[in-house]
Amino acid sequence: MRLDPLSLVLGLPALASFGFAAFGARASRISAAEPRSLFDAFPTYGPALFAGAIVLIVAMCLARKPPLRLALSLAALLATLLIAGLGTTVIAADLGQYGRVSIGPALWIWLGVAGLWTADSLTRSGVSELFSLSIGLGLIGVVAAFATTGLFDNISVVAEYHARARTFLREVNTHLFLTFGAFAAALLIGIPLGLFLHMRARWRGVTLGALTAVQTVPSIALFGLMILPLGWMANNLPLAAALGIKGIGFAPAFMALTLYALLPIVANTVSGLQAVSPSVQDAARAMGMTDRQRLWQVDVPLALPVILTGARIVLVQSIGLATVGALIGAGGLGTFVFQGLAQGAMDLVLLGALPTVILAAIIAKIFDVLIVFTAKVPS
Repeated sequence: MRLDPLSLVLGLPALASFGFAAFGARASRISAAEPRSLFDAFPTYGPALFAGAIVLIVAMCLARKPPLRLALSLAALLATLLIAGLGTTVIAADLGQYGRVSIGPALWIWLGVAGLWTADSLTRSGVSELFSLSIGLGLIGVVAAFATTGLFDNISVVAEYHARARTFLREVNTHLFLTFGAFAAALLIGIPLGLFLHMRARWRGVTLGALTAVQTVPSIALFGLMILPLGWMANNLPLAAALGIKGIGFAPAFMALTLYALLPIVANTVSGLQAVSPSVQDAARAMGMTDRQRLWQVDVPLALPVILTGARIVLVQSIGLATVGALIGAGGLGTFVFQGLAQGAMDLVLLGALPTVILAAIIAKIFDVLIVFTAKVPS
């Protein structure tokens, strides 16, 4: 019987990871981690977990039907999370008041493999983007339900969250406001600019060239370049100071993210409008439509999937780049990332990084659904 090659390639490292540390036990949040295996956390059930892993990998290698593969991969993902929660609870019981237990390489490997299996199963099944989004949101809901029971409270990154719950929520709000605010500003500037360049081809090359030049500037450099002009405005223009514009903080980060977002939106707006079939435009003219009517009733609806693709790129990019804004005092989830790096506390880094990754993945999938929907809707 032929084995599925992808499941085999992913399954072998996952099985070998049983020889790695599944947990890291530390006397404090910044002390060196002592590796603990699954057999240390579950001395009675360790062999059964190893046997179950073998059965799961064999089943994935033999499974042919996408629904079965999806069920097995989701089971692997949830089982790994349950093991992580139960294992950290067992190990934490042997540590002192300030002890921390983190997830080790073995469980991270299993989470990665189960995630890849899930993504591959969804791709093979050919399900809609909406179904994939529903699976992802449902999975997040199940994990959140587990979390309400206290199952994950002894995982060190969750302990970091509980110690900073109010600060975390404030920084999440700042991150969202910075990201979506810059995204909205880029849309308000970029889409009209794209429409203008579509109608005025002689301006297209120089404008897109200038926006491309902005994209080549490293993010931290662009954030820094915004400090000088905004600082001058704050010192010399009373209105700017009254509006809260300063050389550091939210304003330069907002400006930098907006500038970075312009190229994908403008370029995709132009590309989408240019891709509209001339025969469709001729038919619109034959129906007596004016240029304005043709633009808004024919060209823009047909170009919308391409424009949304640019918006998707921008928003996912902005969610990640907003993290860098913490270096200039803008706040956001990057605050935890850089605090953790400075303190040598990797769980604090994860507290900022993991929500950023999850948020970007959700936004990307939501836009995938919108793109597919607009591509199917007749103009």
